[in-house]
Amino acid sequence: MNSDEATLAQLIAFLSASVPVKEKIRIRTAYEPAQEVAGATRLGDDCAAIPDGPGWLLFAAEGMLPSFVADDPWFAGYSAVMVNLSDVSAMGGRSLAIVDVLWAPGLDQSGQIWEGMRAASKAYGVPIVGGHTTVTTGGAPFLAAAVLGKAKHLITSFDAKAGDDLLVAVDLRGAWRGQKPFWNASVCAPSERLRADLNLLPALAENGWCRAGKDISNGGIVGTLAMLLDCSSAGAELRVDELPRPAGVDLARWLISFPSFGYLLSVSPNHREQVIAHFASREIACAVAGRINSGRSLLLGYGSARAQFPLSEVSDPHARSL
Repeated sequence: MNSDEATLAQLIAFLSASVPVKEKIRIRTAYEPAQEVAGATRLGDDCAAIPDGPGWLLFAAEGMLPSFVADDPWFAGYSAVMVNLSDVSAMGGRSLAIVDVLWAPGLDQSGQIWEGMRAASKAYGVPIVGGHTTVTTGGAPFLAAAVLGKAKHLITSFDAKAGDDLLVAVDLRGAWRGQKPFWNASVCAPSERLRADLNLLPALAENGWCRAGKDISNGGIVGTLAMLLDCSSAGAELRVDELPRPAGVDLARWLISFPSFGYLLSVSPNHREQVIAHFASREIACAVAGRINSGRSLLLGYGSARAQFPLSEVSDPHARSL
């Protein structure tokens, strides 16, 4: 085994043992009971897409882990807004309004959460228009938020095609949030930059330059790619050493990171250079890091080494629902 093969084997072992990655890979099990309710609606996109005249209404919702809310209430509030805005953008939409659902034991903690939500709302220029807040006398905090948006054209998780380039776009102008795997390029960024950057994805959709995509979330690049491939019934090769990455950042940690601005995109080679230049115009790193293929497997590459990454847990009947 040469050094590239050894490094790749270590990365695959690390990723295979990562709980967030495993949860993304087996998330299909959570769709099965929901599919009975949703009927013909496709589950797996970042938002619900509702036909609305010539375009679409987009509706995204996400809850924060109670442990996260308890440990870092201000940033949990900020994140509840930020991640939903990213989901709307990932599908080619522009966000219109935010609502929240908050239960918190005491005014001090609820105030910190609200300050975080208010900061994100102001930074991104999307108003909080309502919701539900309850201050309890005990118990764990609970926080969720939802965002409504509109899109003229969609970027979905279901349309990646064999032969597409796999592009990764990430804002590298950030830093880790403590010991968490969160790459924060948002909290200290100028508001004007954050607002303009979120419009990059709708512009891709409206120009017809992007066939499919997802925002990189908990589970990192590999976990998010596994979800995209599952939705599109496709496979891919991902060259992990060619990913955009901040200088000095460990590759293994980067592979499980959750960036504040990060997207996987399935793009026809005919539009590859346009998409890269589109992000470069906003000083956001974007590079070809792989290729979509017609298989149902994920091949990881590092230097001269290539190896399959196990996706068998997708169909594990004993995997827990999320």
